[in-house]
Amino acid sequence: MAKVIRRRWRGDMLAGLARRDRLGCEYEAYLPDHLSGRSFRLDGEVAADVADAEAAITRFNAQALSLVNSESVARLLLRAECVASSRIEGLEVGGRRLLRAELARSFGEEPEDVTAAEVLNNIGAMSFAIDALARGRALRVEDLLEVHKRLLAGTRMEQHGGRLRSEQNWIGGSDFNPCSAEFVPPPPEEVAALLEDLCAFCNDASLPAVAQAAMAHAQFETIHPFVDGNGRTGRALIHVVLRRRGLAPRVIPPVSLVLATWARDYVAGLTATRYRGAAGSPAAHQAVNGWVGLFAAACRRSVADAEGYEQRIRSLQTEWRRRLGRVRTGSATELLIDALPGAPIVTVSGATELIRRSGQAVNEAIGRLAEAGVLRQITVGRRNRAFEASDLIEAFTDLERRLASPGGDTRSAPPTRAVPRRR
Repeated sequence: MAKVIRRRWRGDMLAGLARRDRLGCEYEAYLPDHLSGRSFRLDGEVAADVADAEAAITRFNAQALSLVNSESVARLLLRAECVASSRIEGLEVGGRRLLRAELARSFGEEPEDVTAAEVLNNIGAMSFAIDALARGRALRVEDLLEVHKRLLAGTRMEQHGGRLRSEQNWIGGSDFNPCSAEFVPPPPEEVAALLEDLCAFCNDASLPAVAQAAMAHAQFETIHPFVDGNGRTGRALIHVVLRRRGLAPRVIPPVSLVLATWARDYVAGLTATRYRGAAGSPAAHQAVNGWVGLFAAACRRSVADAEGYEQRIRSLQTEWRRRLGRVRTGSATELLIDALPGAPIVTVSGATELIRRSGQAVNEAIGRLAEAGVLRQITVGRRNRAFEASDLIEAFTDLERRLASPGGDTRSAPPTRAVPRRR
């Protein structure tokens, strides 16, 4: 039975703090129902929405598998998802900044752009999560700790990476006490058992995959097991579930881009799942169905916009081939056209490794693509020469902008959050 635990916060009389921050208070920490073994009943319309979302994700992955280089589109959509997940946490970075920081790191230079570096960690953590944790073995708490450790590596919060919190945390209100908090997660001594239960739930296959991903994410956000990085780890868990269930074997839908756009409904949906009382109560049933329905709609919207993005990439590649004239099948130029969507900024050595052709062949291909206006030379890091496919980065920017608009078009429905500007 979901309930609250009343606790007393002892005031801190440190000089320099405002009175409201020094005072003690009574507060209520929320303890959710366990998920493992629980019976869920989806209403007819919600069940239909879940089925439609699963069909959309499956169709998109099937189409991606038929592409010549689906891995390229998969990598860029993974980037889009990680950028959006980070943006919900307040880390603002555009695609061009992120790609340049990523390339600088490949040169052995730690990016001076601290925000971009944190988003790169999110990409690494998400990649590990959906690849390593999608295998057949059971998901464990240790796996979630590893995702979190990778997320915080090299940041100012690195010492907390991969460690469950040992103190009470809270959301909203004062930085110094939970007295005016919007939500207080479970006490620290409850966290380990709740995560064990969450992993057991993720290892079950009783619920449809989209509903399971929705509930796993909501429960993780409610537990809030870490000092920092809870949101990004919890959104990685969405894709772990979808891949483990076989729904998204190749391409992940950028769900976080939609949830960031629907921020008010997103928070309201999560909050509603924090009911009090029995899991079988009308309030619990209504909350679960409301949240799962919203999550399923976010999945469908993310797939629709990802499909539009993929079509634009194909159109760009067609236009590049038109500009170039005859392109020999299997040539370095042809292979680079296929690979650029996943690596819109490349170096000669990076492209050589990417398409497995000689340095001379790659140099010639890059020269030809630059002459046709597909690539332009830039400098990354201190003095590193690289080449940028500006059309691809603008397409990526347009995807972010489109997904930030409630109506899917920023010209008719302005973005609900900060988005990169078009050039």
